[in-house]
Amino acid sequence: MSDPHYRIPAKTRIGHIHLKVTDLQKSLDFYQTLLGFELVTMYGQDAAFISAGGYHHHIGLNTWQSKGGKPAPKNTAGLFHTAIVLPTRRDLAVLLKRLMDANYPLTGAADHGVSEALYLDDPDENGVELYWDRPKEEWPLNPDGSINMYTRQLDINGLMAEI
Repeated sequence: MSDPHYRIPAKTRIGHIHLKVTDLQKSLDFYQTLLGFELVTMYGQDAAFISAGGYHHHIGLNTWQSKGGKPAPKNTAGLFHTAIVLPTRRDLAVLLKRLMDANYPLTGAADHGVSEALYLDDPDENGVELYWDRPKEEWPLNPDGSINMYTRQLDINGLMAEI
């Protein structure tokens, strides 16, 4: 029987995500060319591994089971979105400008109190959240001390003023 008081270690982190895609080049154009991830290695002709800052890989992309297929239906279980955290608010603004310059559509933008986020879909309609975390000491709290996360309109002009 498992211990109900067990907690996964606090320094645990999500290492990478591996996505099934229908067209590897379109996915690389999105993640590498538009978002700026670096190509670490190709695995044959059907998979690529990309990262930020020289890590072995943050995102794996493959067409092993999905080449030429269709995006997963929205009304089924599966990935809701990949959340990519950026170091600073300015970094988020720079990516927003890149998306705007490329006329790449957003599906949303929000201020969550603890973070500010942009939402979009990759070429296979996988949701992508690009965000930055506010410093922990700035997170809004409820009277009981719990975090008060919310969804409010993102101040796009304020964000763009970072650049």
